[in-house]
Amino acid sequence: MVDGEAIIDGRRWRYSVSDNLDASTWAVNVHGFMAGGGIYWRESARMAAKLGLRVINPNLPGFSGSDALPWDDLRMSSFARGLAGLLDHLGAPAALILGHSMGGAVAMQFAHDYPDRTLGVIYRDGVSTASWKQRRGLFTHLFGPVVPDLGTALDFLTAFATEIPDLAFSRMTSLVATAAPDIRINVRDFANTLPVGAMLIACDFTSIAAEVGAAGDIPILPMHGRFDRLIPPATGREFGELVGRDVWWVIGGHSWMIPRPASQLNVLRDTERGEAFMQEVRDRARALKRPAA
Repeated sequence: MVDGEAIIDGRRWRYSVSDNLDASTWAVNVHGFMAGGGIYWRESARMAAKLGLRVINPNLPGFSGSDALPWDDLRMSSFARGLAGLLDHLGAPAALILGHSMGGAVAMQFAHDYPDRTLGVIYRDGVSTASWKQRRGLFTHLFGPVVPDLGTALDFLTAFATEIPDLAFSRMTSLVATAAPDIRINVRDFANTLPVGAMLIACDFTSIAAEVGAAGDIPILPMHGRFDRLIPPATGREFGELVGRDVWWVIGGHSWMIPRPASQLNVLRDTERGEAFMQEVRDRARALKRPAA
């Protein structure tokens, strides 16, 4: 993966891109909240090497050194517009969009706004449907009647803590080398990342996902960790029903692709359903290249 920068709508976007210049099919690996493209470096490098994809890992506005969006432009459609600008910068006509957590909603927004540039969507433990915000934990019950926001926040922190054992199975030295810079920058620039979190809490992106699913022309592969406590499995099932696709259940929590970066590759390369999805992506790429009649 090679680091780069682009100026899109007057703002700096940081990104990395695989260096397999001969690859003809592009993919974009969109990160979750408080993350950055570097956290998914190992996964993207594997997909680039084994699937013949040229993979882009963007740092969304406000994260990992990319310039933040102003408050009056802080919306999911602005993220999608920026991704389209990044594809233009790199000369990519269309791409397969992988989206994790917050990135799942970005991926669906991109598919909605730029269907002719979307080869497919791999939706991973995403937040497009609002049920992920419904907390039923201890702190919500204790503080809900008095200070509901505090109870919800504490339950989110508790859910995040359940991710730590899963991440501990990763090759920690390698994970720290790729993830630590992004996390450090995001913590330091919390004033830029916090408004994005507020936007996620305030907004419901269900209608966007429903429209993409109803159109039925973009291949969608929903994937979800069986033991995810940040985005409950019920939310994964809800999304699958919304777009008319069965969920592929992964052993792991919310961030299953980080400790096991080969998981996504193995699904796409070594399973019948994954191979069928990639064939849909290739067929769509060919169809989008054909001149209009």
